[in-house]
Amino acid sequence: MQIKKQSPKEGLKLSNDGSLSLFWLGVGSAFSKLHYQTNLIIIKGDDHVMIDCGTKAPQALFELGLNVTDVRNYLITHSHADHIGGLEEVMLMNRYGRGEKPTIVINTTYQHLLWDMSLRGGAAYNEEKGGMDLNFGDMWNVIRPTWLPAYPRETHEANIGSINIKMFRTMHIPDITGSWQSSFWSCGIIIDNRIMFTSDTRFDPELIHSFAENFDLEYIFHDCQFFTGGVHAGIDELATLPVAVKERMILTHYGDNWKDNAQKIEEAGFYGLARQWHHYLFA
Repeated sequence: MQIKKQSPKEGLKLSNDGSLSLFWLGVGSAFSKLHYQTNLIIIKGDDHVMIDCGTKAPQALFELGLNVTDVRNYLITHSHADHIGGLEEVMLMNRYGRGEKPTIVINTTYQHLLWDMSLRGGAAYNEEKGGMDLNFGDMWNVIRPTWLPAYPRETHEANIGSINIKMFRTMHIPDITGSWQSSFWSCGIIIDNRIMFTSDTRFDPELIHSFAENFDLEYIFHDCQFFTGGVHAGIDELATLPVAVKERMILTHYGDNWKDNAQKIEEAGFYGLARQWHHYLFA
């Protein structure tokens, strides 16, 4: 793996030489003031997909020389504002600016939740089409992922050009649930069978161990907060994982007090913190 910093002056390009690039548009927690929110752009050759589009994502893209209409493919892991807050701008700018629909990877279950509980209010009532309010299909081209029944928890798969994504259910909200089955719909992803990104999840060692048995994971980008409790994995919880796992674990979605925890991160044996506006390159 190589790590390369992106210069805003050069502008972010959504294509490359064919290597797998994970570009962190942000690495911060939901309410971070020093980082943008943890949203990821995967780039491989002429293909790209943005994983989550939070409230601050349009501004981050702008500072990197892009408009939300330049991003053509999206996958959303769950419905908190730091993961979906930029989608209204994506929909309206594409419909009334670019005049083309972007593409979203989404299953039927989560499509209904995302539209009915979050996006409908800002998008459905801007115009009438055939005497009806606009619907999800008026705003998006949809890629339906395929269910993979052989995995240890609900898992779906989709290809965005040359990029393979496997979407696995996570245990995120509410904090009283004891399993992914009883949690609100949320997911993490495995990219090209090589890299895991948990997105938001509570501490769930079974997730790590079971998927490590199915994939030769090179690195794991894992949700982390610097205290224990609530709906995110705590650093002290993650520190109990095996050394071989922590050596490949890069922490994301962290708070603004990361400098106060630098020694703890190092002593626990983690690879380190994900860096904002850096490409993680895999040959």
